[in-house]
Order: sequence, then C-alpha cells, then structure tokens
Amino acid sequence: MRPFTDKQIALVQNFAAQAVIAIENTRLLNELRQSLQQQTATADVLKVISSSPGELVPVFQAMLENATQICEAKFGTLYLREGDGLRAVALHGAPPAYAEERQRHPVIYPGRTTLLGQAVATKRTGQIADIQDEADYAVASGNTGAQLAKLGSARTVVAVPMVREDEPVGAIVIYRQEVRPFSDKQVELLTNFAAQAVIAIENARLLSELRESLDRQTATADILRVIASTPEDSKRALDTIAETAARIFAASNVNFRRIEDNVLRMFGAAGPSATRVRELLPDFPLEPTDPAVRSVFENRQIAIEDRRTTLPNERGEIARVLRDLPIRSQAFTPLSREGKAIGLMAVTRTEVRPFQEDELDLMKGFADQAVIAIENARLLNELRESLEQQTATSEVLRVISSSPGELEPVFQAMLANATRLCEAKFGAL
Repeated sequence: MRPFTDKQIALVQNFAAQAVIAIENTRLLNELRQSLQQQTATADVLKVISSSPGELVPVFQAMLENATQICEAKFGTLYLREGDGLRAVALHGAPPAYAEERQRHPVIYPGRTTLLGQAVATKRTGQIADIQDEADYAVASGNTGAQLAKLGSARTVVAVPMVREDEPVGAIVIYRQEVRPFSDKQVELLTNFAAQAVIAIENARLLSELRESLDRQTATADILRVIASTPEDSKRALDTIAETAARIFAASNVNFRRIEDNVLRMFGAAGPSATRVRELLPDFPLEPTDPAVRSVFENRQIAIEDRRTTLPNERGEIARVLRDLPIRSQAFTPLSREGKAIGLMAVTRTEVRPFQEDELDLMKGFADQAVIAIENARLLNELRESLEQQTATSEVLRVISSSPGELEPVFQAMLANATRLCEAKFGAL
C-alpha cells in the first residue's frame, strides 16, 4: 500500500480541471456552431423572402430544407390549411414512395387523434418518439399519417403548427428514420421556422392586397381619363370599363345593358365570350324570373354562386339560350340614376367561383362610373342640341332683322334650320 502524494493528487486535480475545460470548450463550440447554423439558415430564408416577394413556394422550400437539416431530420413536409384539409406545399428529402404519395394526394384530412391533427386543432407542438409504437401503425392504410410514416420508414416525428392571429394556417412536420427524439432546442428552432413561415404568408397577403389595390386604382384612373377625354362617347367609356372589369374579375364576359324599347339592350361588352353573347342575346326581354331583370326592377345588386342551379326556375327564351352557354358564377349590378335603375352591369365566370365582398363593392364603383359616362354623354348632347337650337333661332332672327317685310328668306332660313336640327332629309313650308 502506497498512498498518493499531495503533489500527485494536485496533478490529478489539474488534469480533471483541464478535462472540464475541454468539455466546456466543446460544449461552447457546439453551441456556437449550432448558433451559426441557425443564423445562416435564417439569413438564407430571409434572402429568399426578399428576393421572391409574394412567392411562397421558394420560401417554404428554403425553410423546410434548413429546418430539416439543422434539426438533423431525414425528411419533412410543410402543409398549408385548405378548408378542412392540409395541402402539402413543400417537401424535402422525402423517400420516393412518400413523395409519390404526396404528389398523388397533396391534400390530407388528418383526424383529431393523429399527431398532425392534434397539432393543428390544439395549436400546440407534438412529438412521437417511435411512431411504430402507435396503435394505428400496424393497421395503417390509405392516406393517413401512419401510412405516410410507413412509406417513409419514419420512426421519430415532430409536428409544429403555423398559427396566425390564433388561427392555424398550416404545419411543419419533420421525420427521423431512427428512434431519436428531437431536443427542446430543436423543437424551439422548428417553432421559429413556423413563425417565419407565417410572416412570409402575411407578407405575401399584404403584397397581394397592395398589388390589387394599385391595379384597381390604376384601372379607375384609366376609366376616368377615358370619360374625361371623350365625354360625348359613352360607348367607348363603357367598353373600357368592361375590359377593365373582365381583367380584374377574371370574367369570361362583362356587359352593360340599358332599358330601351321594353328590353335590356346590350351597349357595351368585353371578355372572351362577349362576341358570342352579343350575337345570341343582344336584347333581354323583361322576364321577372331572370335575375338580371330583377336586379334592375329591384335596383339592387344580385350575386349568384352558380347560375346553373337557378336556370330550372327561370322562364322564357333567355333561360333556354343560357343553358347552352358556359355560365356559372354571376353578379348583376344596377346602373342607378336618381334612385332608379336605368340598366345593369353583368359579370360572368365560366367556373363556380363566387364573387367576394370586395369584388362586389368594386363592381358598384364601376357601375357608378358607367352612369357618370352615360350622364355626361346625355348632358353634353342636350347642351349641344340646345346650342344648335339657339344658333338656329339667332340665324332666323338675323334674317328677319336684315330683311324686314320679306317673308321668303325668313321662311327659307326657318325651314333649313328645322330640317337640319330634326335630322330630316328635306322639308316644305
């Protein structure tokens, strides 16, 4: 038995301290490396966001790729909410069988008992250490989370919801093919990526709204410029409004009609099917069951989700003709003047895509501009006629004053002006 000397013990303690220093250095170096990776990943995502404003797919792809790599996962999927389902909008590292299934069925409907379903419903992150231990794994079939996990040979999985204003808008799911739970730090990192995805969605939405607003303001300015430059030509203004509306509302046909000779007569139209509609339906009889006619009679806007569903209840020749046309979603906006409808603006789509409230409000603005164009032309024509009548009267008075007592030149001047003003070919007095 030979005890260690104090010097030897001190030496061992020194080695132990050096070991602690080495361990701490390694820990700090790993943390620094992870921090740099995270910062680099964030920078990459922000670079994609700034270089592709309004384009979400490249942003989602960059986010998912970085999240999967940094969290040491094998593959992952980013979903966006679509009605009651979730659509896969980005994949990274997915095995062929899994990727093929996602492409074949991009929208899934996870039940509330599944990991993904719970994450979306509760707006909380969830993790399964080994999905093969789950009760439904052995009997997995169809487009379920367990079946997808089988296709990807997945074991550990984590799902992080994407939440905006307390509403779930999607989720990020990443998988490992070995049993190795994700650490709290990795889950936190994935949560940050989900938050960045929500920011990208919001940025895209705001940018889209800004573009739509600018587009609508530009369209309104163009219409007002046409109205101002040709106040006597209402048809040109109405054609311009129709062309603008067809583009903004993605409509197959936009037409304006006015009540003339007890029918709704078309006098302005635009869109791919405008020519055919003009040929088949230049006039609308005032059939009360027709929604276009009701819009005028009741002086109110009427929007129809699918015209095919209302045609069986409509009568008359118009309903029969419309059955042969690709008409689905429609909106009718009255042209109101002094509280009374003088006509309408009709907007038609060839697919069932109901018009939103902001679109219906914009249609009312277009209808008001159409009324301004019509009213400007009417007032200008009345003013022109009044000036022509005053000019004609002054010419007759001038002849009378210049030829007192001579009736023939007076009668001749009267007859010439009357024939011209009344747009007659010839006349006799």
